[in-house]
This record gives sequence, structure tokens and C-alpha cells, in this order.
Amino acid sequence: MKIGLVRHFKVTRGYPSSSVTSDELMKWVEEYDASEVEENLVDLKGIDWKGCYSSDLARAQTTAETVYEGEIIFLEELREIRLSPLFRSNRKLPFFLHITFIRLAWWFNHRSQPESRREIEERIRSVVDRIIHEGEDVLIVGHGGIMMFMRKELRKRGFTGPSFRRPSNGKLYVYQDRTG
Repeated sequence: MKIGLVRHFKVTRGYPSSSVTSDELMKWVEEYDASEVEENLVDLKGIDWKGCYSSDLARAQTTAETVYEGEIIFLEELREIRLSPLFRSNRKLPFFLHITFIRLAWWFNHRSQPESRREIEERIRSVVDRIIHEGEDVLIVGHGGIMMFMRKELRKRGFTGPSFRRPSNGKLYVYQDRTG
């Protein structure tokens, strides 16, 4: 069995280049979620993919519909980890500082974050259970953060495949169970 992970195409809405307030950061998140994407060719490695699962966010939907011709199952469980400022403030901070604070808060399960690491891991386990139960070669189109958790879960289950620090947009990463 093979599982292919594809991160959505590159989003055209860039990152803020200046300092932003927490409200401006959340406005940027909304714009990023609604942004168009820059399509690219995805090498599907000649594999006859039998199914496709995708996040239900627009950037992943567009990617899935472009790379896969069959029926696609859209799942909320494959959405990216939601961002939430550690604290609300009208004080402007550099974008990277906001993201650093959010990641630290999330890592330490701070109450400011809408989902804990445990909850993310559970939703990924649930999706992997479903896919393995079906037993067919499938594509999963999602987001960078979710792909890192997906890769970790697949490896726990005996799959082998490439490592990545930050997955590239619109690129296929293939994982195969050790028995096949």
C-alpha cells in the first residue's frame, strides 16, 4: 500500500512584510485561507492512485482537483492547524514574532490555542486508520503542518518514505508500507 502526501499549491497571498497587530494577523489568516493558488505540475510517479482525500480548505481543494481526476473525499480533519494569537494587542509586532509566540503557545498546550497537539494527533490517527482500513493506494492533499504529523503517524505504522523539514508546495511525497 502506498500513501502519497501532497501539500497544496503555493498561495498567491504573501506573508505580511511589516509588523502587524493581533487583529491584522487574524485578518491575514482569513485572506490566506481565501487566497488563489499558483498551480504547478505534480509528478504522480506513475502510480495508479485509487483514491484521494483532501482538506476541505480552498487551496487544498483546488490542488486535489487539479492533480486527481477521480472522486475526492474532502475532510475537515485534514485542515491546517489553526492559528490564534497568544494575546490580543493593538501593539504591532513583526509577523515572525507573532508566529513564534503562537507556535510556542501551541507546543506547550497554552489555553489561547484552539486545538492541542493531542487533538491534532488524534484527528490524524483517525484519518490514517480510515485509509489503512481501505487498503488502497491513495493521495492525501493537505497542509504543511498536518503533513508533518501525517508523516510521523505513517512511520509509526511501518511506512517508509522521505523526510522533510518543511514540505514543498505541489510536490508528492510517497510512503509505502514495509510489507508491500
